Amino acid sequence: MAEESRVNLLADSTTLQPDLEQGGVGQGNRANQPGLIREYFESSSHPIALLFFIAFRLGALLTYLLGSIFTDNFTLIFVITILLLAFDFWTVKNVSGRILVGLRWWNEIQEDGTNKWVFESANPNRAGNANDSRLFWTVLYATPVLWILLAFTCIFTFKFAWLVIVVVAIILNLANVYGYTQCDKDAKRKWATGLAAQSAFGSLGGSVGGFAGKMFTSGVSSMFTSR
Repeated sequence: MAEESRVNLLADSTTLQPDLEQGGVGQGNRANQPGLIREYFESSSHPIALLFFIAFRLGALLTYLLGSIFTDNFTLIFVITILLLAFDFWTVKNVSGRILVGLRWWNEIQEDGTNKWVFESANPNRAGNANDSRLFWTVLYATPVLWILLAFTCIFTFKFAWLVIVVVAIILNLANVYGYTQCDKDAKRKWATGLAAQSAFGSLGGSVGGFAGKMFTSGVSSMFTSR
């Protein structure tokens, strides 16, 4: 399975607002406003992206868990839950990760039928938001764990029709987990290698430049002082 890493393609499209923890409007009032959820949204640089990131996931879980309270139509619950899972998968893969943590991934089918994973990452020097990143990774990893627990519940209670929904949820969520985990590893490796090479090249260039400057200065000085 091939992989392709692309350097800093998200630099222009993922320029984030300065982290509000470092100062900003409403910082003095945030401590007086109760509620962890409200605090997270107020400290987020992209509250709308964060809202949709959570809304589709939470909506799918609540529809699956509480849908039977409002209707006995399993087909309706099935369709709504699958649609929410599909919306969540697409949003997380194409929007949430790009905006909240500066990462994006996708899989391309080559002409020979093989798969190629493509990873994009923003420059690590971009202005980031620690709360956005922390919540993204926590929810990303916690969601499939919840669906796996629900899968065991379906098996133990012999609700195999409901298990179909849970399996779809696990597959879609684990796909994003794998994609973003590999993308994050690729970004760390890529930027660490790039920054190290840039630093080495800068040091070499500075040494060569300093040596050339000294030679040039010495030559000019000897030219004007020679008889």
